[in-house]
Amino acid sequence: MAVAKITRRTVEQIGPGEVVWDTEVKGFGIRRHTTEAVHYLLRYRFNGRQTFKKIGRHGSPWTPDTARSEAQRLLGLVAFNTNPKTERVRQSQTFGGELQRYLAKRKETMKPRAYLEIERHLTKHVNMHGVRLDKIDRRTVAQRLSEIEAASGSTARNRVRSSLSAFFSWAVIERLIDTNPVAGIGKAEEGASSERVLTQGELAEVWSALPQDQFGDIVRLLILTGLRREEIGALRWSEVDLSDALISLPPERTRNRRLHQLPLSPKARVILERQPRRHGRDLIFGSGKGGFSGWSDGKARLDAAILAMRRESDPKAEPMVPWRLHDVRRTVAIGLLQCGALPHIVEAILNRVSGHKAGVVGVHDLASYEPEMRHAVVNWANHVEASTSKPKAISVRAVPLEGVGAEGRRASFAERAAWLARLGK
Repeated sequence: MAVAKITRRTVEQIGPGEVVWDTEVKGFGIRRHTTEAVHYLLRYRFNGRQTFKKIGRHGSPWTPDTARSEAQRLLGLVAFNTNPKTERVRQSQTFGGELQRYLAKRKETMKPRAYLEIERHLTKHVNMHGVRLDKIDRRTVAQRLSEIEAASGSTARNRVRSSLSAFFSWAVIERLIDTNPVAGIGKAEEGASSERVLTQGELAEVWSALPQDQFGDIVRLLILTGLRREEIGALRWSEVDLSDALISLPPERTRNRRLHQLPLSPKARVILERQPRRHGRDLIFGSGKGGFSGWSDGKARLDAAILAMRRESDPKAEPMVPWRLHDVRRTVAIGLLQCGALPHIVEAILNRVSGHKAGVVGVHDLASYEPEMRHAVVNWANHVEASTSKPKAISVRAVPLEGVGAEGRRASFAERAAWLARLGK
C-alpha cells in the first residue's frame, strides 16, 4: 500500500490497480482502475465499521486540492456522527461551503502572506467543513481549539481562534448565524511576550552554522539588513540596485505601506551579487510562482546544525534556547544601537515610524538619512564579521559617525535605554 502526498504528479504516475493514500488527510486516497480513469476516494470508520466513499473522477472539478478539501468536509460529518454516504446537507449551508465565499472576499483586501495564514488556519486546522453553521456551538469550537493546542501549542491555538472569530463575525453580518460561537472562549496563556534577543555568542553560532544555499543567504541578509523574512524571501531584482548598493521596497511590500529604501553594506551586496539570475524570473529566491517558502525545514536544519556544532566540543551540550527568525530583527536593532547608531536612524533602517522620533521620520523623506543609514549598516556588518570570527564584548558607547548632520553625533546611554524599552516587533 503506497503512501504519499497526493499531487497531480502522483495522479499521473499511479499504475493500473494501484491505490495511494494521502499523507496530509487521513483516509483520503486515489485509485486507478484497469482503465485510464483515476478516482478520488475516502476511507473512514462509522459505527465501528470501515467503509469507503467515492469522491469523484480526476478531472474538473476534481483535482488533488479540491478532492482533499471534500475529504476534509466528509470527515467533519463523520466527527459529528453523520455518515457521508447518507448526508443530505447542502454544501452552501456548511462551514466549508461558506468558508470559500469568505476567503474569496478576504483575498481581495489582504496581503498575500496574511491571507495564506488565515486560509491555512481555516482549511487545515479546523476540521468542521461538512458541519452546518447553525450546529457549531461554543462547545464544538472549544473542543477543536483544545485539540489544536494539544497538537501544535498555545500560540497556534490562539491564531486559529482569531481567524475563526473573524469568520463567524462575518457570518453574523451575513445573517448566516445569530451569534459568534467563539465569543467567550478565552485565549490560551502563551507565556511572556516574545522579547528574545540573540547574544553575541548565539549570533556567531547561527552565522557559522548557516548552509551555503538560499536559506543560508536569506538569513545572512536578515542579519545584515534587519529586514523581515518575507521582505527578503520575496525580494526581486527590480527592487535591488547593486550599483548604488540599495534595496527599494515599494509600499505594497512593507508592513506600514511606506516606500522603504535601505542602503546595503558591501557584505550584503556580495551576497546578492552571487545569486543566479534566472531567465524570466524577477524573484531572487524561491522557485515556482512565489518567493522562498522553505522556512520551517530551513530553520529545523539550522537548529540541528547548531546543536551538532555544540556537541563537537561537548557531547552533552544542550540545543540553543528556542528562537525565531524574527528575533534576528530585534537583535539587529539593538546591535545597531550598540554600534553607535542614533535611535531614529535605527527606526529608519527598520522602516518603523512610531517610536523615538516618529514625527521627524514621518515628516521627512527617509532618503534624507541615507548617509547615516549607510554608515550604520556598514558599521553593523563590520561588527558582525568581527564577532562571528572571534567573539568579543560589544561596547555600548556611541561610535562617532562621520558626515552626520545636526541631529548630533551620539545618543546618551539613558536615551538608548528608553528607546530599547519601547522597541516592538
